[in-house]
Amino acid sequence: MKTASQPGPLFVGVDGGGTGCRARIEDAEGSLLGTGIAGPAALRIGVDRALAEVEKACRVAIEEAGLPSDALGSVHAAVGLAGVGRKGVLEELVLRPHPFRSVIYAHDATIACIGAHGARDGGIVIVGTGSVGFAVVGGREFRIGGYGFPISDEGSGADLGLHTIGLALRAYDERAVESSLTRDVMMRFHNDPFEVVAWMDHSTATDYATFAPLVMRHADAGDPGARRIVRDAAEQIDELVRRLFECGASRVALLGGLASSMQPWLAPDVQRRLVPVEGDAVDGALHLARRAVMKG
Repeated sequence: MKTASQPGPLFVGVDGGGTGCRARIEDAEGSLLGTGIAGPAALRIGVDRALAEVEKACRVAIEEAGLPSDALGSVHAAVGLAGVGRKGVLEELVLRPHPFRSVIYAHDATIACIGAHGARDGGIVIVGTGSVGFAVVGGREFRIGGYGFPISDEGSGADLGLHTIGLALRAYDERAVESSLTRDVMMRFHNDPFEVVAWMDHSTATDYATFAPLVMRHADAGDPGARRIVRDAAEQIDELVRRLFECGASRVALLGGLASSMQPWLAPDVQRRLVPVEGDAVDGALHLARRAVMKG
């Protein structure tokens, strides 16, 4: 890691998601100066809390870079945040005071896509707690799905959890065949369906997604119910990938916490067309920050 002794503009890229916030500071030559992490920064937790975590991650990066605490005021920032697409949110963000020399805000899928393809055109399908298809083609952005759980985010970790719990309850009622998967799920609730109901009343997409590793593990072990759930989820991801190609994306990458475990379940034609990821979302944010300064 390079020390921050040379002159020239500084850039910080930030990826603010539902599980945490990551920041990286680079100099004009693209050398890494410092990194920082902070808590969740998805906008569903509130704009104030999200921006506070963004600033916290950036200040940690500033400290690691050996820069003075007021150096943030000379840094050009690009911040990707989950939830920017909600109505009125971007307008609210740009009116907020910020500690940077300049800042641009973007959807977290935008920076992930730019990073995945080294700032070239392409598409991504994110498979994590939620799911979304996103592409940048000829300066246009295409967004497919990802409207939020439970009305959307098909094939995601939360969606897997929802279907898994539903199957477990049906098996409890003897409307579906009991299996090792359904027994494991019900054991988490002391075999009491009304504990499931009580849990449901205050659970989030993140809570549902905690069941995704369980169903994936049982599917890989051959549990019929688990395999059916995972196959159905994979078909939803297949649809997202194919739709991005229809939108003109010449290359599509699979991202997210469930990407590696879900990929073997995808259709052969989809697997053949996927490309490796070149960089992460923070790389994408840094590309945006540099582009904004060059345009300026």
